[in-house]
Amino acid sequence: MRRRLVVTVLVLLLGTALALALTSTLALRSTLVGQLDTQLAAASSRGGEVRPSEGGDRGNDGVRTLQDPGDGSRGDAAQPPPFLDVAGQRTGTLGMFVTDGTVQAAGYLDDAAALQTLDTAQQQALLTVPADGEPRTVTVPDLGDYRVVGVTQPSGEVLYTGLSMAEAQATEAAYLAIEAVVVVLCLLAAGAVAALVVRRSLRPLDRMAATATRVSEMPLHRGEVTIPERLAPQDTDPRTEVGQVGAALNRMLGHVEGALLARHASETQVRQFVADASHELRTPLASIRGYSELVRRSPEEVPESTRRAVERVESEAMRMSALVEDLLLLARLDAGRPLAREDVDLAALAVDALTDAHVAGRDHRWRLDVPEEGAVVVGDAARLHQVLANLLGNARVHTPPGTTVDLRVVPEPGGVRLEVHDDGPGIPGDLTPVLFQRFSRGDGARNRAAGSTGLGLAIADAVVAAHHGTLTVTSAPGSTTFTARLPASLSPATEPG
Repeated sequence: MRRRLVVTVLVLLLGTALALALTSTLALRSTLVGQLDTQLAAASSRGGEVRPSEGGDRGNDGVRTLQDPGDGSRGDAAQPPPFLDVAGQRTGTLGMFVTDGTVQAAGYLDDAAALQTLDTAQQQALLTVPADGEPRTVTVPDLGDYRVVGVTQPSGEVLYTGLSMAEAQATEAAYLAIEAVVVVLCLLAAGAVAALVVRRSLRPLDRMAATATRVSEMPLHRGEVTIPERLAPQDTDPRTEVGQVGAALNRMLGHVEGALLARHASETQVRQFVADASHELRTPLASIRGYSELVRRSPEEVPESTRRAVERVESEAMRMSALVEDLLLLARLDAGRPLAREDVDLAALAVDALTDAHVAGRDHRWRLDVPEEGAVVVGDAARLHQVLANLLGNARVHTPPGTTVDLRVVPEPGGVRLEVHDDGPGIPGDLTPVLFQRFSRGDGARNRAAGSTGLGLAIADAVVAAHHGTLTVTSAPGSTTFTARLPASLSPATEPG
């Protein structure tokens, strides 16, 4: 916008300067031509007083006259008219007498005030001027532009008189050159001043942009959010357009902060409700499971249909208990409750997790790749084991029998990378962006053979995030890889508080 404003100002100034230059140049040309026409009228009047047959009155400086041609021959050009040799005629004046269409005398005064004759081409140029007493501009070959007037004498002879426009044109050219230099200097100065003024005028917009950038870099997507960034009072002056924009930005930031605080309060209430409900549901679910098991183990004869119903009640109670535990864990992670902080060997956890997965999914091929020296991080062993179990369980549940699942633990500079890869059918592209959201399930996408709460990957992502790590996924048909990166091990002495 700065460039556009400066360029706009310069274009307007250039247009104004060109208009002024054109107007002043035309005015100057008109003045110079007017002065030249006045001098031309005087020269023509003096020429009308001397006939071709008469001599001049200078005669004291050796200038050739009509009666004394000098070399005794006029060639193909008429001799200069005698009125050029009278007092008052300036250099560059030309003249020509024409009688009955025949040139009687034609010549001009050169820069040295010497009389020179006009050749045929030059005479023809003068004959194009009407003998009506009106000055006209004519280009005379080899001599340049002239103001020429043709006057018919009472005797019927026509007198052509011309004055050179070289001096006027030189004056106009010098004026144009001066104008060009002045315009360029003025444009340079105006450009510098305009750039400075525009920069100072738009400085509040820079501060607005900086404020908006800082706000955009804030973690507004989670937790309690406050936006302390506001524009200073000098940037919110309602009397200026920029100030009105600044005031509107401040009002918008305040509105966004209020909305985010309201959202956080609502989410906090929901999390608290989920945590309380999950906690309260543990006892009745335990009772349901206990009574179901008691009925199933009762020595008394129970009808087969009743036994099957009780088994279903017990199975669903166990499934619901797992769901309640998952919800309670997510609520605790959302509340920011601290996890255990101890050295955990991820290689050992990987061996245990893969062993459990192999027992649960014997129709899959399981492969393990861990470093012999181990891979230690600081964290909660139980929660990290749950991450591995959820990722391996996800690969088992959502891939067909015969799928190969690889679990790799790779030490890296500054951390450890966990990879769970399978060669199953892959994850649809529209499911990948929401894969780690809660209750997100790809029921038909990966040939799901068993039920799912849609919380496994959400829990894995939350646990990894609580350990200051990242969990990502890349998927294509025949290759799906979940990658968890966790920070390196820290000793208790160096672990930050």
